[in-house]
Amino acid sequence: MVDNPTGGPPAAEESVSAPVPTTVIELPPDRPYALAVHGGAGGRIAEFSGADRAGFQAGLENAYRAGDAVLRQGGSALDAVCATVVQLEDDALFNAGRGASLTAAGDAELDAAVMTGSGAAGAVAASTVARNPVLLARAVMERSQHVLLVAPPAELAAAWGLSVVDPDYFVTDARRAQLARLHAAATGGARHGTVGAVARDASGALAAATSTGGMANQWQGRVGDSPIIGAGTYARDELLAVSCTGHGEAFIRGVVSYDIAARMRYAGLDLAAAVSATIAEELTDRDASGGLVAVASDGTVVVAHNSPSLLAAYHDGRQVITLT
Repeated sequence: MVDNPTGGPPAAEESVSAPVPTTVIELPPDRPYALAVHGGAGGRIAEFSGADRAGFQAGLENAYRAGDAVLRQGGSALDAVCATVVQLEDDALFNAGRGASLTAAGDAELDAAVMTGSGAAGAVAASTVARNPVLLARAVMERSQHVLLVAPPAELAAAWGLSVVDPDYFVTDARRAQLARLHAAATGGARHGTVGAVARDASGALAAATSTGGMANQWQGRVGDSPIIGAGTYARDELLAVSCTGHGEAFIRGVVSYDIAARMRYAGLDLAAAVSATIAEELTDRDASGGLVAVASDGTVVVAHNSPSLLAAYHDGRQVITLT
């Protein structure tokens, strides 16, 4: 049974469907940059209440505009994806930062990653004290010799000048109620619910960022695909940047984000064709579901999923489109 990401009544049982037509947006000539945001894949949007829809739409728009403002002023793709994801981490509707899903023990263990097209990367898993895990992941990339840190201490985050909070900051009443329902039903929670962003800046540089609270009622210490470079997050200049959401274990086994890059690099596929092939072979054919946002080096944006829905925001050349 899959729970509504707001913590409301459980949604209907989710099934893996055939991939929906992939949305492909070419970079308009008057916009030398591109940005796409996702707020998680999962149940059917038609099942959301009006308030849920409005809340998710507002959250996606706010996040998109935060990143767009960076790019419009000539900022970097890395700054843009981080600004975008911070907005979603601070919005309790989404499964990242405050309001994230809870482990079986009732705690929030947060994962995040960032990667630039030049090959720099940083990630954190089971973070419990940094208010914005995506910024901690960026600090790992920029201020350490490592790529992935597990359960980094508050002292490290504070030393790097990041905002540190009590772990209870992340826990909301809606998520407590969700966990109580899952405990009563003796079942696991939704395998979807991750936020992320990809960007190409005016210089042509690419970046991706992903952040999540994981699965509701997951075992303590479980880590999904989001902080695994090449699984849920990947970027390479002259190819693509991609951020994924969905059944994390399947994305890890299929090395999904890198598989898309490999199809482009070695098989010569364009971004849309590579995304469609990877989703079909590594998700649909393996009875797993999810989605992603990606941007190619030429600014082409692709939004795709085989789950019933994907919360996303992107610019179609005329306006910002949300809630696909």
